[in-house]
Amino acid sequence: MRQRLLIGFVSLIGALLILPLAAAAQSTPPPQTAAMQSPQPARSISPAVKQLERDFLKNLLRDQKAIWTSPAHIRANDIWWLGSIAGATTAFIATDLETGDWIASYPDVVGPSDVISQFGAGYTVAGAAGALYLIGRKTKNDRVMQTGLLAGEALINSFLVIGVIKNVTQRARPDSGEERSQFFTGGVSFPSGHAGNVWSFAAVVASEYGDKKLVQVAAYGAATAISLSRFTAQRHYLSDILIGSAIGYGVGRYVCRVHHIADIKRGGGAGNGAAGNPDGGTGKWPLIAPYVNRAAKGYSIALTWVY
Repeated sequence: MRQRLLIGFVSLIGALLILPLAAAAQSTPPPQTAAMQSPQPARSISPAVKQLERDFLKNLLRDQKAIWTSPAHIRANDIWWLGSIAGATTAFIATDLETGDWIASYPDVVGPSDVISQFGAGYTVAGAAGALYLIGRKTKNDRVMQTGLLAGEALINSFLVIGVIKNVTQRARPDSGEERSQFFTGGVSFPSGHAGNVWSFAAVVASEYGDKKLVQVAAYGAATAISLSRFTAQRHYLSDILIGSAIGYGVGRYVCRVHHIADIKRGGGAGNGAAGNPDGGTGKWPLIAPYVNRAAKGYSIALTWVY
């Protein structure tokens, strides 16, 4: 009975991840027969999307510069957000050991959770982004191709940010014995990379398909389920997941805000828009700042995303 429930739940998560790809494929009209065809210009990738493809590495460098120099752009109205996020993170860190030990009393959920969490692995999410890119390129669908490019860009950005923070905080995982939950012990628990992966992908897909509510619900629903599975799998604490999800979501939204080509047609046809320029102020700066709580012996990252 337990195996049947696991198979059913994994199938549901898989379906949620496939929905964006299915929507991408459906956005391209089926080929017409010779009798039905009418004289139409051949479909082609727009120059703007081709430029977005060529500028992929350049945009990555611009994104990283924006992210890591963001503390220099702190404004007075950012203080409230910084305090709120830092406070929430500190509250989670203060209770992580208790909640982590509580979920550890349910060892039966570890196996199913490990299976579900694999959908958030880097190779899985990168494969989904690559599939969108290849589908869009093959079918000459600007919208799908742009979604794949931006999803890949967001994934790499969040991976780099989370990787640096992991190396700085060095938090022990929940299954690390006496050192569990402690910072600066050589661990890699904080933040959750899987959460960052799926939320960066989900944020891009949901932004690019804002007119398709089912795709949005599927993307964010899958991201939530996969992120929480890292807690029930006893691989991360709730604060790890919170910050990993926030970084992924914020980076995904930022990438779309800065590099999205605004006038791509909803049906996937070629448009003639221009990508946003991060140096020209078309997007908001992400704000990442460290937060240390000596009383709780914890280290966290405060994030602010303003749109």
